[in-house]
Amino acid sequence: MYFTLTFIIASTVIVSLISLIGVVTLTFKKSFLDKILFFLIAFAAGALMGGAFFHILPESVENIEPLNFSILLIFGFSTFFLLERVIYWRHCHEGVCDVHPFTYLNLFGDGIHNLIDGVLIAASYMLDINLGIVVTLAVIAHEIPQEIGDFGVLVYGGFERVKALGYNLLSALTAIIGALITYFLFQGSVFLGGQTSFVYSVLPFAAGGFIYIASSDLIPELHKEQNLKRSIASIAFFLIGIILLLAIKYALA
Repeated sequence: MYFTLTFIIASTVIVSLISLIGVVTLTFKKSFLDKILFFLIAFAAGALMGGAFFHILPESVENIEPLNFSILLIFGFSTFFLLERVIYWRHCHEGVCDVHPFTYLNLFGDGIHNLIDGVLIAASYMLDINLGIVVTLAVIAHEIPQEIGDFGVLVYGGFERVKALGYNLLSALTAIIGALITYFLFQGSVFLGGQTSFVYSVLPFAAGGFIYIASSDLIPELHKEQNLKRSIASIAFFLIGIILLLAIKYALA
């Protein structure tokens, strides 16, 4: 029992620590960071789209009735739209926001995503240790580019770098929570199949949130750029984010 739990905790801790990958930017001068943030936003938009369409949605589309799948997807999209409106009304005065609402949305969406990752990691270890290792490596592979993008979103949205790292880590720690809940609720239980069905149902909701953030908050920021070269470069970084997540999907297939 404790052997499996050790693997689960170690794996989710490693996955959570990936959120600190933005620490490398602490050595950057602010002027340099300001220059690259625009391209990090483009990359983040592509990574969020790629993560939603290539990693999250395919995991659930084969296990949920099509209409229910569509309902959950649009429900997630609409929920994030409503959350952004609420955050804007509460924290922005006369259209001025010290921290843009989409940063909080990104943290919320990433927290749900990481929670689900923790559930999947724990469930896979409880079925087979080797399967758990494979699933953990798969999660790490898609988390690295996404966490780079998430950090860029937080800093671009108004957080100081150290605070962005801290909040990103807190959001990532939900993976450990999801793993522990799964382990202690379902250890030795044949109910894992039902638990997995619940996870598949949550995935489209999270994907809808990521699609909303990318399409409604990040991509419009890219449209504001007037310089032709920077605009072309932003498109390139957007496509890199998408292609990288697709390549990871094929590599892990």
